[in-house]
Amino acid sequence: MDIRIERLLRELTPQVLGTVFRRFGEFEAAEDAVQEATLAATLQWPFDGLPINPRAWLTQVAFRRMTDHIRSESARRRRELDAVLQEAPTCDWTDCETTLEDDALGLLFMCCHPSLSPSSAIALTLRAVGGLTTAEIARAFLVPEATMAQRISRAKQSIVHSAVPFELPPPDERALRLRSVLHVLYLIFNEGYTSSTGHHLNRVDLSHEAIRLARIVRKMQPEVTEAAGLLALMLLTDARRQARTNDAGELIPLGEQDRLLWNRRQIEEGVDIISDTLPRGSVGPYQLQAAIAAIHDEAANVDDTDWPQILALYGLLMRMSDNPMVRLNHAVAVAMVHGPSEGLELLDTLASDSRINGHYRLDAVRAHLLQLAGDTDSAVTHYRAAAAKTGSLPECNYLLAQASRLSSRT
Repeated sequence: MDIRIERLLRELTPQVLGTVFRRFGEFEAAEDAVQEATLAATLQWPFDGLPINPRAWLTQVAFRRMTDHIRSESARRRRELDAVLQEAPTCDWTDCETTLEDDALGLLFMCCHPSLSPSSAIALTLRAVGGLTTAEIARAFLVPEATMAQRISRAKQSIVHSAVPFELPPPDERALRLRSVLHVLYLIFNEGYTSSTGHHLNRVDLSHEAIRLARIVRKMQPEVTEAAGLLALMLLTDARRQARTNDAGELIPLGEQDRLLWNRRQIEEGVDIISDTLPRGSVGPYQLQAAIAAIHDEAANVDDTDWPQILALYGLLMRMSDNPMVRLNHAVAVAMVHGPSEGLELLDTLASDSRINGHYRLDAVRAHLLQLAGDTDSAVTHYRAAAAKTGSLPECNYLLAQASRLSSRT
């Protein structure tokens, strides 16, 4: 299939699904109808050319599939059918642009409803809004397709049983719901940028999908500075992706990356967004993380990195978030400014935090700081401990290589 048609369908599918679900109120049936419409488009558009209004074309086809579905049910549904048919849109659709965009955002908000667990919200978001198949999502998270199908089905049932309304939440609830939306997108991006398991460091489809969805949220909620901050953070982080591995897929740490491979267009966009956003309102965690990423990206080389400014930003971030990963990164910044011994002291305080004491990154950071402090034997021990705890093969290989390299020096 033409790559342009594929991208267009991926962009339009959540908008059309939102429209159909809002009108008919049956999530699974609406999803099936939209899938059939999308299949029809993949078969017809390459030969007939794009319709004048592709979204209207898809929606009309999906509406026909839904009315066929309703007609096949018992007589008790006939009154619903009559009401739906009376409200069916005309072929013009010139006044529906705003509604269609609102439907895409409404679908995203629904999938990220706080009543769903994070894993269910991520899976359902990728399925309904991201346009990924169940098989693709299962492969991305390295679980059997049947397992992922059950997870998505449970999420759909949770929405049905909780009677989640398909609409943007009212202003007094929107901030709470939006935090869930942004958090899910943040998790999707992180899983794509650094895969928690598997043979590859990146899952580009996940990180790019998170960026695409973040653009939608920012466009439709331009007054929310944290939405802009999250998009800037994603762009500034993803800009380094090309330099993070060599031709063999081996991990290259930030300090050793070829910065000529960094995506300067993304960096410029991310810097512009965060520079415009920071002065406009209350500063949140995503904005601060984006500012830190911008400092790294704008440094000509590792020695030019403004670590004192990064340390100050992490200090602000720690006041906003009781997140052990933030405290871990703060310890690194302290070590870079005040020396590894002070950073190691901060790591000792993290060892009692059950949320991170078994995480490979705590051992990896400790190993790095011990290496900087000249304690080679202890560094080797913790590099090996970190390698044993990570499920990512590229990260495991890098950590073992670091341990082997240091061992050969002693």
